[in-house]
Order: sequence, then structure tokens, then C-alpha cells
Amino acid sequence: MTDSIFSKIIRGEIPSHRVYEDDFVIAILDIAPLSEGHTLVIPKEPAATIDELSDDHSAAVGRVLPRITRAIKKVTGATSVNILQNNGADAGQAVEHVHFHIIPRFKDRNENVSGSPDKNNGPGLRLDWTPGTLTAEEALELGKHIKRLL
Repeated sequence: MTDSIFSKIIRGEIPSHRVYEDDFVIAILDIAPLSEGHTLVIPKEPAATIDELSDDHSAAVGRVLPRITRAIKKVTGATSVNILQNNGADAGQAVEHVHFHIIPRFKDRNENVSGSPDKNNGPGLRLDWTPGTLTAEEALELGKHIKRLL
């Protein structure tokens, strides 16, 4: 794995606005936020993708995500959040270090999750979810293969 900007932030070589830190995880405010309070939760282990992350660091992220989310919602007044984790370049991951985005959402703001543009064309997360299909036979076969590897 290459030395990412997050590795440099973890080591204190690049300044950041840290809102949380423990032995396994840091959380920082995103410098290009999609909404007020947009925070990145970053395991300290230098793993590029979630499947490379150790169980200890994965568990640590899982323990702090809810707590950080509650604090962000309380401070910002957000009514909801998106928790986003892009895993690999083909999924839109820009920094090769596992990280989770906590993106606050606000009921009375023009942010839109339907894929259509915001009225004010301001920042925000836009999602276009186009579901496919899965037959019962396909599900049984795929499930069988996944279970075997677990």
C-alpha cells in the first residue's frame, strides 16, 4: 500500500481537524464537506480496502461509528446521515486507505438522495440507486459459494 494522505494525517505530518482519536481510529472533519459536519472515520491500520483490514481495526471502527454519528447529529441538528465507504477504485475510492464518510442529512435543506439535482446546486450527496433482479436460483447458488468461503 502506498503512503496515503490519511497515513500522514495519522502520523501528524499534515494538519487536520480531529474530532475523535483512540489507539485504532481517528475521526476528522472532511476538508471538502458534502454537508455540515461531514466527518471521516479512519482506522489507523494502513489497509487500502476493507477486506485488507484486520478484525481488531474493523471492530474498533464499528464501535465508534455510532458514537461519532450521535455526536454529529446532536451538534448539527441533522435528522439523518449517510454512512458511505467506497471500497476500491472501481467503487469511487479516491484515497487508498480505508475510511468511512459520515454525511449528515437535513430534512429542510435542498440536499437530494434521489439522483436529481438540488434546487440550489449546492453541496450534497446525490445517489442514483437502480436495483437489478435476483432470482431464487441465483440467490441459492451465490449464497452457497459465499457461505463456503466464510
